[in-house]
Amino acid sequence: MTEKDLLYDTILARSFSKNEQKRLGYGAFVASLLFVFTLCTVFKPYLSPLPTVELQLPVNAGLRMLRITETQKPQASRSSSNATYGDSANLTIPTDQINITSNATTPHKLISSENHELSVFKNTSLPKNHLDSFNSTTNTTISKEQVVTEGNKLEKTMKPICKKLARTKICEINGDVRVHGKSATIHAAITFAFSGNSTWHIKPYARKGDVAAMERVREWTVKLEQNANLSRCVRNHSVPAILFSLGGYSMNNFHDFTDIVIPLYTTARRFNGEVQFLVTNKNQPWINKFKGILKNLSNYELIYIDEEDETHCFSSVTAGLNRHREYYKELTIDPSDSEYSMSDFRKFLRDSYSLRNAAARPVTTRRNQRRRPRMLILARGRSRAFTNAGAIARAAKQIGFKVVVAEANADVASFAQTVNSCDVMLGVHGAGLTNMVFLPENAVVVQILPIGGFEWLAKTDFEEPSKGMNLRYLEYKIAAEESTLLRRYGRDHEVVRDPSAVGKRGWEMFQSVYLVQQNVSVDINRFRPVLVKAFELVQMQSV
Repeated sequence: MTEKDLLYDTILARSFSKNEQKRLGYGAFVASLLFVFTLCTVFKPYLSPLPTVELQLPVNAGLRMLRITETQKPQASRSSSNATYGDSANLTIPTDQINITSNATTPHKLISSENHELSVFKNTSLPKNHLDSFNSTTNTTISKEQVVTEGNKLEKTMKPICKKLARTKICEINGDVRVHGKSATIHAAITFAFSGNSTWHIKPYARKGDVAAMERVREWTVKLEQNANLSRCVRNHSVPAILFSLGGYSMNNFHDFTDIVIPLYTTARRFNGEVQFLVTNKNQPWINKFKGILKNLSNYELIYIDEEDETHCFSSVTAGLNRHREYYKELTIDPSDSEYSMSDFRKFLRDSYSLRNAAARPVTTRRNQRRRPRMLILARGRSRAFTNAGAIARAAKQIGFKVVVAEANADVASFAQTVNSCDVMLGVHGAGLTNMVFLPENAVVVQILPIGGFEWLAKTDFEEPSKGMNLRYLEYKIAAEESTLLRRYGRDHEVVRDPSAVGKRGWEMFQSVYLVQQNVSVDINRFRPVLVKAFELVQMQSV
């Protein structure tokens, strides 16, 4: 030990006791730690890299938002992409698809490179995990140019609001959505300048491409608009809405199901009744006809939106109905594009109309007793009617059937019960055969084809759909002698001799001759094998 050290120890010994010397040493050590910690805290913002912000904006902007609002007047033009902001302009970013990576969190002010202050406001409706992404005690700088660049990126990542399929067009709008019936307009609120396509037109009926049908459907406009331009909400709704038309070919039983009922089911069923229907092209007879189905799909009274001058506000609106993606697919659901199938739909119908038979009953009971299978012969009051329905019924009874002859009518609930009680349904090609949706599984459908080249219609409208309903299908094509057109025009007339030549003149000519003017008188001897085959198929039902 040096002389200097001895002198230092002597001075301490004279001034402090040993215990006081220890406490002094501990205090000096703690003070050193506090000094180092203070230096790190003060200089950390200058040493750390700037935070990275990654933003994505989907089409369903609006439910939960982080708002970035400029508190001082910016310049009118911010970028070369024509995105402009006014005095109180703002950029709204949905947080349901926001991805933020940052070393800093929730600064109260963001200082731009040009000394404009950008204030960040917390939306208290955000989930806690979203708010936690912004916890911080440090300020972060971000330039106005960065905000505009990100805004342009947001616009480019927006998904289309409306999509076109082969037979339908459907628009799905989420956020602040306002519907004005008298002007046939759906306004979707956005809170940022948007330079892309902001207007769409839609006829909400699922038979796109059919000019005659679509002429009877009111056209609606979907617009993206900034909040300041929107009309005030008069009626606020807590459930989503679906807008659809009862125009087109409604009240034709085939089109009722393939254009409206099945598409409405696939579009609305997922809401489990918590959805508001908005009806355009009001059709009260149609509503009365299908009231059972409407009540099972929605818990709310219909709104006839065309008559409404008040603005209705929703968090989500679907305009138009889903339909099979392929053009020539009728009375069917594509399970690869829907969470539902035709089996699900037919079960829904049985529930809606309290139908007892999910599958055709065995003709032999457990007690070894036999029952006579029931056949329904579809009568028609106008065209393509049987002129000898009585003779067909007698022949079917001789084979072993119990026969019911009935014509479909507007009382869907009652007629559905009749169809569901039968094992076989027989009818001439036409809308009446659509009632096969009520048949139990494994029942038999017999379609009779008039002359005129109905093969493609028969296959598309009923043969192919019957497979998706788990039904057995039989077909009988009449001869010229079984058509009333032979007596009207003569065997050598083009209508009888060459139907394809008539068909080439267009649908209207084909319809007027073969669909409107023609009735059927079945040759019982020629038709009997079909009846026998139907009976055999029914006999195949196991106990």
